Amino acid sequence: MRRLRNVKIVATLGPASSDYDTIRALFEAGADVFRLNMSHGTHDDIAARHRIIRKIEADLDRPIAILADLQGPKLRVGTFANGPVDLAEGQAFRLDLDPKDGDATRVCLPHREIFEALEPGASLLVNDGKIRLKVVTCGPDFANCTVEVGGAISNRKGVNVPDVVLPLAALSEKDRKDLEFACELGVDWLALSFVQRAADVTEARDLAKGRASILSKIEKPSAVKSFAEILAVSDGIMVARGDLGVELPVQAVPPIQKRLVRACRAAAKPVIVATQMLESMIESPVPTRAEVSDVATAIYEGADAVMLSAESAAGKYPIEAVTTMNNVAISVESDPTYREVIESSRRAERKTVADGIVAAAREIAETTDIKAICCFSQSGTTVGLVARERPRVPIIALTPLVATARRLCLTWGTTCVMTEEQERFKGAVISAVRAAVKYDFAVETDQIVVTAGVPFNVPGTTNILRVAPCMERLIYRSEPE
Repeated sequence: MRRLRNVKIVATLGPASSDYDTIRALFEAGADVFRLNMSHGTHDDIAARHRIIRKIEADLDRPIAILADLQGPKLRVGTFANGPVDLAEGQAFRLDLDPKDGDATRVCLPHREIFEALEPGASLLVNDGKIRLKVVTCGPDFANCTVEVGGAISNRKGVNVPDVVLPLAALSEKDRKDLEFACELGVDWLALSFVQRAADVTEARDLAKGRASILSKIEKPSAVKSFAEILAVSDGIMVARGDLGVELPVQAVPPIQKRLVRACRAAAKPVIVATQMLESMIESPVPTRAEVSDVATAIYEGADAVMLSAESAAGKYPIEAVTTMNNVAISVESDPTYREVIESSRRAERKTVADGIVAAAREIAETTDIKAICCFSQSGTTVGLVARERPRVPIIALTPLVATARRLCLTWGTTCVMTEEQERFKGAVISAVRAAVKYDFAVETDQIVVTAGVPFNVPGTTNILRVAPCMERLIYRSEPE
């Protein structure tokens, strides 16, 4: 039941990890959240993986979070009449709306919105930035460009437009269908790709209607510029470094990652660091030292989760990749420097009663021999506030709502436990003690901190804290309030 680390691991499922035995092995190796990539596979494929996860959840009696990652508006060139074309530096090349097959001088770009937003001097990046075009002249249906960085261009290669906020909705027609399907299926998180502005998140939230939490992927320069507004309307954030590293200079990505992680921590919202974390393990059973350092950096920064993409979805060694990430996390978090870094980057937030309660819980836990902080929560908000403090002791989230328990699987340092609804604080303390002892966080001679809100079962009322002994008599005997 208990992980030996605080950071969470997100594992993407795919062809290499689509059966019960493999997915269960991934969970047992350390995966806390499973990502279903809506860009790949049919709805039937996605539904089959969802059923397997929920069966594993029932078999192991442990909440598991499921994240559905929407594709977003993919921009791609058309096709070429005679196969790939080599573009040389300095040559002219035209993009237009003509649906005819392309050649060495032009190709179709079937996205009128791009042409309407382009201006001379703008850059267009093709094939993950391997080819760079500079717009010389443009109109509502064309862009005449100069090739700044050449290379081979072929059918349906992706296009990035880093300099322009495009008048594109974050949700394509496919995304809308996928969103409704995923919500009806019962996923816990929806990840929005290519978010540009806060309104993109609000649109998705309106469509989700409370059936899933909204996680915004930051992978465009416009999203970085509008990050404060996007964070305010999001339930969580993913630092998607793949496209971000295409549209921005690669040297700009590490400081952006650090800033975004700290902002999410201050806002008490979970943040995932993603993309190419153990990329070589797609083909190799061991990672490079640079990849291990990359994972370690995200953990030292205090990210809530680190993510595997193709490594677990299509690689040869999915279980080894999760095991490696788990081992790196355990090693980093046992380093004394880790606590120094985490605590030096903690920002005091003292605006509400709940802020004061969770800060006090962390300080009590760290100055006395407390084994865990137990939080009763309906919405999960209090658990997020406790996790923001990054305490030295484990966090046990107790909730009667399975949706809350699953969603909190993405939150740093949190072990989620289902419990019955409580009407009185004494019952909450007894449930907390039982959970702490049952799952080996404490023994009967230890103490835990319990936080809750009175009146019970009302979100956002955290206003009480108690240090409780884990004595057996507390479980069976009545005690004054």
